[in-house]
Amino acid sequence: MQERGLTIPEINLICGTRVALGARLAMVLGDRLRRETRRGAGWALFAIGALSTIPLVLGVLANP
Repeated sequence: MQERGLTIPEINLICGTRVALGARLAMVLGDRLRRETRRGAGWALFAIGALSTIPLVLGVLANP
C-alpha cells in the first residue's frame, strides 16, 4: 500500500468539498425551500465541490 502525505490545507479543502456535498443533499431533500431554489442551490454546490475536488485529486496523485 502506498502512503501519501497531505498538508493541513489540503485536508481542509477535501473536508470542505465533502461538507458542500452534504449540504447539497440536505437542501435537495429538505422541504424548506421552493423546488426551483433547492435545485439551483444544489447544482451550484455540486459544481463547486466537483471543480474544487479535481485539483486536489491531481495534487495528491502527483505527490509520490
